[in-house]
Amino acid sequence: MWAFGFFWEMFNCFVNSIVYGGQMAQVQLRLPEEMVAQIDCWVAEGKFKSRSDAIKSIISLYEEREKTREFYKLLLKRSQEAKEHPEKLVPLEEV
Repeated sequence: MWAFGFFWEMFNCFVNSIVYGGQMAQVQLRLPEEMVAQIDCWVAEGKFKSRSDAIKSIISLYEEREKTREFYKLLLKRSQEAKEHPEKLVPLEEV
């Protein structure tokens, strides 16, 4: 039985690395009951496959939002630099 458990775990790691791009870790998460109820509604509506899928998607959306904010900050910085030093701008025709 030990061998089966070992090979099953190896198989799960292999599948997770293909599907998710790396090994998966299991975490315990405490949420307010209202949040869990909302996630369960989304799952029941077919918006997500499972609670886990919903939470992973929400985290991915958060990560994308943070990347967008960082990009926006960069654009603001570059815009300010362009206002302060217009001589350094490169015309689009030269790009």
